[in-house]
Order: sequence, then C-alpha cells, then structure tokens
Amino acid sequence: MNKRDYMNTSVQEPPLDYSFKSIHVIQDLVNEEPRTGLRPLKRSKSGKSLTQSLWLNNNVLNDLRDFNQVASQLLEHPENLAWIDLSFNDLTSIDPVLTTFFNLSVLYLHGNSIQHLGEVNKLAVLPRLRSLTLHGNPMEEEKGYRVPGSVEMPHRPP
Repeated sequence: MNKRDYMNTSVQEPPLDYSFKSIHVIQDLVNEEPRTGLRPLKRSKSGKSLTQSLWLNNNVLNDLRDFNQVASQLLEHPENLAWIDLSFNDLTSIDPVLTTFFNLSVLYLHGNSIQHLGEVNKLAVLPRLRSLTLHGNPMEEEKGYRVPGSVEMPHRPP
C-alpha cells in the first residue's frame, strides 16, 4: 500500500486503544495488548498498526518519555498521527514531543494535572489542530482560561 492510499484509508481505521490499562510509563505499551473493538485493527506486513489514532486515556501516565520511539514501534506511520487521547492521566505539562506530530488534529488532554495555561502556547506550531480539550486541569483556575466568546485553541500567527 502506498502512502497516499494509506492516508485515505487509515483515517477510518479503529484507534490503537490502550485506554484503562493502568499504564504508568509509555514504554509499557510495547508489551501491552491494545483493547479490541468491533472492527479489527489493520496491520502492515511488519505487524505495525495502520491507524492514525492513539488512545492512551484513563491511565496513570505522568510523562511522555520515549513517546516517539514507542509510537514508531507500534505504528507504521507515526508521523501521520491525527488523534491522540491522553485524557485522565497524571500529566503536569504539555510535553514538547506532541508538537512533532504535524498532522495532529485532535488532542485530548482533559482530566490531567496541567498547572499553567501558558503550556498551551507550545501547541501553536500544530497547523492542523482543530480539537483540543483542557477542562479538568488545575489551569482552569488561572485568570484568562475562559474568555467569553473564545475557544481553547492556541493563537497561530498568520
């Protein structure tokens, strides 16, 4: 399958779902079986997933050390990740590794322990980011978190 065909089909593929697995460190994903859904995961000849969605929600992650390396072990095309769900973990900041996924359009970070609103500015480099969730983080208490009529998206320079 060429890269263009992959891009057209993988958006519809089920996610690589490691939610509710009590995962403490990213490296644990390598030895963990993903959850199964109604549709089976499609895999490449090398055994890597062909999806563009990685769900890591409802675990106990407090950092994303080795995220790129593990994503490369699990996904045939990690550079095409479009959806990452890290909600309901123990993350205290937005790791810069997330800014390396330029095709990311959905990023769920709600229900973590992210302290500072300024962390969101790191995501301004993601040109396709359209959906970002941050509610349920301590940053909600900072002045300016909710501005009437605004959306929770980082400012992108023109």
